[in-house]
Amino acid sequence: MKASPALFTVVALALLALPACHKHGEHQGHHEHHKIVATSPMVKDVTLTQQYVCQIHSQRHISVRPLVNGYLEAISVKEGQAVKEGDTLFTVLPVLYKATLDAEMAEARLADIEYQNTKRLFDQKVVSIQEVMLFEAKLAKAQAKVKKAEAEMQFTTVKAKFDGIIDRLHEQQGSLVKESDVLTTLSDNSVMWVYFNVPEARYLDYMAHRMHDRESEQVELVLANGSKFQYPGRIAAIEAKFNNETGNIPFRADFPNAGGLLRHGQTGTVLLHRKMHGAVVIPQRATFEILDRQYVFVIDKDSVVRQREIKVLHEQEDVYVIGSGVGPDDRIVIEGVREVHDGEKVEYEVRAADQILGKQKFHAE
Repeated sequence: MKASPALFTVVALALLALPACHKHGEHQGHHEHHKIVATSPMVKDVTLTQQYVCQIHSQRHISVRPLVNGYLEAISVKEGQAVKEGDTLFTVLPVLYKATLDAEMAEARLADIEYQNTKRLFDQKVVSIQEVMLFEAKLAKAQAKVKKAEAEMQFTTVKAKFDGIIDRLHEQQGSLVKESDVLTTLSDNSVMWVYFNVPEARYLDYMAHRMHDRESEQVELVLANGSKFQYPGRIAAIEAKFNNETGNIPFRADFPNAGGLLRHGQTGTVLLHRKMHGAVVIPQRATFEILDRQYVFVIDKDSVVRQREIKVLHEQEDVYVIGSGVGPDDRIVIEGVREVHDGEKVEYEVRAADQILGKQKFHAE
C-alpha cells in the first residue's frame, strides 16, 4: 500500500514547524530578565567583633622546690588538690638539721653561762670590762648560729606561698631531692591571664577607639569546645613592643575564674567587641569582586547602572561595613547583580534598607 502525496506533505510541514517552535521558546526565555531590586546603604550603630587565638595562663604559676638537700620524708598533698597559703606541702628529712640545731643551742647556753659568770666577776672587780665584752661577743655569735640553724630547720618544711592548686607530683616519698629539683607546681587560678597577638593595624584602630569610647568595649572567651566562658573579661595589659618578625603586639585580657573551670595552659579564642556609631552598612550579596577589589552597581538618577569600587572596613555575618565608595543617598543593586552591566539603563524596584538588611541570610555572589 502506498502513501498518498498529500500525507507526505502534511508530515513534512509538521516536522518543519517543530524546530521553529523550539527556537521561539528559547528566544523567549533568553529575553526574560531577572527582576532588578535596588536599595540604599543603611547608617546604623553596629557591634564589630574581632577574633584572636589565645593562650590561657594562671595569674600566678610557680615551681615548688626544696630549699635544702635531703630525703623527702612526707608528702602532705595530692595532685589536683586545692591548698591555702601556709599549708605544708612537703617535708624533707630533718634529722641532721635537728641535730645541728640542738648542738648550736647547747653552745649558746654554754656561752650564756660563761658570760653571766664573767659579768659577776666584773661586778666583784675580779676581771676587767674587756673580759666581759669578749664573752658577750661569744654569746652573740652562738645565738646567731642558733638562728641560722632554726632557719635551716624551717627550710625542711615546704609550704604554699599562696592559695592555689597542686599540679603533678614529680618526686615520691623517700626520694633524695636537691635544691634544684622541682617537686610540683602551684597555680593560682582565681584570675586567668589570657594572651593573644594583635596586628599593628588593628592595634592602631583599637587605641583610636579606646580614646573615645572605652565603655562600649566587651571581651569574651570561647573555649576549645565552642562554648562561651560565662564571665566577661577586660583588657588589662598591652606589652611594650611589637614583634618585628610577625608585626604583632601581645595583649592580655583578665577573666575571673570563680568556678575554677579555666586551667593553666588551656587554649581558646578571644572575642573583642566594640561599637561603631554611624556605620554605613550594605548586604554582602550586593557586592562582587574583581582582582581582589570589591564593587557594587550604583543606579544614577537616569536609571543607568554604574560600577563603583568600595572599601570594606569590616565583615559581619551577612553585611559589610563600608569605609568609602557608597553612602546612604546612593541606590545599589541588591537583586540581579549578575544580570546588569556597567552603563546599562534598567528598570528596577526600590526596597527599604531596613527591610533588606532584616532578612539577610546570604553571602556575596
